[in-house]
Amino acid sequence: MLNLVLFGPPGAGKGTQSAKLIEQYGLIHLSTGDLLRAEISAGTTLGLEAKKLMDQGILVPDAVVIGMIDNKLNENKAAAGFIFDGFPRTVAQAAALDNLLAQHDVSIQQMIALEVEEEELTQRLLSRGKTSGRPDDQNEDLIRKRVQEYTEKTAPVADFYAQQGKFTGINGVGEIEDIYAQIVSIVEKN
Repeated sequence: MLNLVLFGPPGAGKGTQSAKLIEQYGLIHLSTGDLLRAEISAGTTLGLEAKKLMDQGILVPDAVVIGMIDNKLNENKAAAGFIFDGFPRTVAQAAALDNLLAQHDVSIQQMIALEVEEEELTQRLLSRGKTSGRPDDQNEDLIRKRVQEYTEKTAPVADFYAQQGKFTGINGVGEIEDIYAQIVSIVEKN
């Protein structure tokens, strides 16, 4: 089973590259945002718990998100693998994910980080905001705050996987196909 974490700040190209990986390797996309919405709409116990917290403006605890990922793993035991998007965002989440995957006798094979400078990210997101309609992609100050948040809180997750020999950073600037070729060469080595 091929399990990947595609990592990088907002605007790095994770969505574009994830779609290509899913198509080529038959992976299941595990986006925590999608999982939360699906569990809520299905009316599951975890979904109802998450909705109650979200309605109060409270972040959904890691244990609830891990429970949702566990459900997804159980639903897809014959999957070729998973690509994790938007999770883990903290070292505590990475450790919890490792523990959960170990219970399923699998692990993360590789974290691949798309590395892009802040100015490039800002321009990409402002450009995307013109067509996406996403308000968080239309405000330069908000974009810079999101990138700073990523750098301060999420980037340490890279160190967690580097200590396991599972981290590779690549330049996320260039032609989409060239970046994808670098990702595939990393995946193929594992």
